Amino acid sequence: MARKSFSSPVIFPAVLAVSFALLLLFATPILAFHDYRDALRKSILFFEGQRSGRLPPDQRVKWRRDSALRDGSTAGVDLTGGYYDAGDNVKFGFPMAFTTTLLAWSIIDFGRSMGAELKNAVRAVKWSTDYLLKATSKPGVVYVQVGDAFSDHSCWERPEDMDTLRTVYKIDNAHPGSDVAGETAAALAAASIVFRSRDPAYSRLLLNRAVRVFNFADKHRGAYSSSLHAAVCPFYCDVNGYQDELLWAAAWLHKASRRRGYREYIVKNEVVLRAGDTINEFGWDNKHAGINVLISKEVLMGKAEYFESFKQNADGFICSLLPGISHPQVQYSPGKDRCFSGLNDD
Repeated sequence: MARKSFSSPVIFPAVLAVSFALLLLFATPILAFHDYRDALRKSILFFEGQRSGRLPPDQRVKWRRDSALRDGSTAGVDLTGGYYDAGDNVKFGFPMAFTTTLLAWSIIDFGRSMGAELKNAVRAVKWSTDYLLKATSKPGVVYVQVGDAFSDHSCWERPEDMDTLRTVYKIDNAHPGSDVAGETAAALAAASIVFRSRDPAYSRLLLNRAVRVFNFADKHRGAYSSSLHAAVCPFYCDVNGYQDELLWAAAWLHKASRRRGYREYIVKNEVVLRAGDTINEFGWDNKHAGINVLISKEVLMGKAEYFESFKQNADGFICSLLPGISHPQVQYSPGKDRCFSGLNDD
């Protein structure tokens, strides 16, 4: 039987694009025949189909029921909640945290255009951050996965009926994972901005936890797939290294806290952590493009001239996606043969 959890937790770049499309809809009548409001609604609804744990009374996907209510019990910790991955019943912390960061970012930048779906998007963020708070409740430990991917992938079943292993995997001081810890810190920091005015106490909790998790990630450096290779590979191996997640987390902590120390960390580690590397893609494993775009906004707002190199990298990334400059890893759709930086356009 095909299971009923049906979306990937890495889908929110699509929601980000849909949110931007809403802006285009308002500005460009020729696009009015596309129902972007319905696309946005369905994109966010996917997250409710992926929920794990005890479902709330306002759950809109009615055929889903409570599931995995004992997650974490074998490790003596409550790890219920969060989101299942793709068509699996595994909870992979790395892509889940990235999804949360992107979902929060979309609300920060495009929330005013989400209309009635804004409240559902905020709830989707909180469903994940509540879980991430549980996964980071012990100092020096981050629980990064629940479920054995091999046994799970060999048995297709509904989350409500699953009888596969719910093995718990963690990183700690002796078994580092700066990539997944850094992304978790970024998610918590980004979400703290979302809740800053909506729930100040919760926002402070998220930011304080983000600071603690980032310090852990930075102090105990290493890739989590080196520590947990047999569990996380080949599913969510860290291929591009953990350096980008440390910069990504620092960028979000700077945006959330405005603390000078994070700005200095970014400037100091720009070269060491390879800020300019492989900026032709953006995804759960490679954050370089996102780092450069996020930091570039500081430059464009006249707040941080010392980040000019990040803006140049972001310009290069935007140009690499458009016809006019050849790139071996990019397939171009038909269009004008010119390159421009969208970051310079209003």
